[in-house]
Amino acid sequence: MPAELVIAVMQSDAYALPEIDFPVRQVMLKGDQICLAKARNAAAAAALSETLVFLDVDCIPSPDFVADYAAAMSEEGGVFMGEVGYLPSGATDRGIDFAEFERQAVLHSERAGPPQSALGPCRDYRCFWSLNFALSRTTFERVGGFDERYVGYGGEDTDFGRKLAEAGIPIWWARGAKAYHQYHPHHMPPVHHLDSVMRNSSLFCDKWGEPTMQHWLRAFRLMGLIDRDSAGEWIKLRDPNEADLALTRQQEDQPFASSAVVLAQLEAAAADRAPEMATS
Repeated sequence: MPAELVIAVMQSDAYALPEIDFPVRQVMLKGDQICLAKARNAAAAAALSETLVFLDVDCIPSPDFVADYAAAMSEEGGVFMGEVGYLPSGATDRGIDFAEFERQAVLHSERAGPPQSALGPCRDYRCFWSLNFALSRTTFERVGGFDERYVGYGGEDTDFGRKLAEAGIPIWWARGAKAYHQYHPHHMPPVHHLDSVMRNSSLFCDKWGEPTMQHWLRAFRLMGLIDRDSAGEWIKLRDPNEADLALTRQQEDQPFASSAVVLAQLEAAAADRAPEMATS
């Protein structure tokens, strides 16, 4: 059993929650802007335990979720990322049924699968994923938590992973500690967060001297949403339209949206246009 559940609430009203067998506290965040970094920092600050386990609000933890993380953290130090299974639309209509969730859940095609053994090293900090992870409070405070300058969507995870790498803190893929991601409409690449992705990418580059989210920016450029100016900086050409949203929108028969699939389509279309442009 967890010692407690702390919810960082990013809406105006607290959640109406059922009675459960351990303490639950809701931390109300103020402000109109989405700041996932601030929310995670607030939850960590309010928590009372030395072990911190983070889970996005759209996920359902498996029955052994906490026990699996406890076992993993007894073997090694560092940061641990558990498994994630993506559920299709309608999977939760009949309530909580873990056998059914396991039957329907799929792995994300752009994420690493579970390691062969209990733990497997994640050697690329860019793969750090805050959807489902655990670490000690000491480690969290050592790297200073999440950088709250990343407002909106994108960048804060990669920044946190870079801070872990700079501090020499290992990142582990953990077998088990599974969460089931519930279906909800989404866009990948996240054209609905175009402005914040551009801003946060620039912030990361200024901070670390190298770019991030390049696959999303490449897709945006191919869609005609952004381009580089004479100084090499990204500039927005226009806002996304319905065609852009339709291209990137997750369909109801898909358990997740894929940036790689959309980018491949855009690259193929650009390659088809190249001969025409050369002869025009």
